[in-house]
Amino acid sequence: MKTKQLTDALERVEAWPPHVQNELAEFALELDAGLKDGEYQPTLEELAGIDRGLRAAAEGRFATDQQVEAALAKFRG
Repeated sequence: MKTKQLTDALERVEAWPPHVQNELAEFALELDAGLKDGEYQPTLEELAGIDRGLRAAAEGRFATDQQVEAALAKFRG
């Protein structure tokens, strides 16, 4: 069973370039592999990234609206 949000996202993904679709598929498969007993188990690399993000947030370092838009633009094609 798919949620409506997932269904909507998958419909949009169909319009993405093949290489970007493949990146999403690889990420989804990594998430699936990390699910154990219904709970996601992050990798050491992901935990390090979480730690970096928490430190940055504690220091008040957040992306500007322009930085967020630039990052999202990369994925919009």
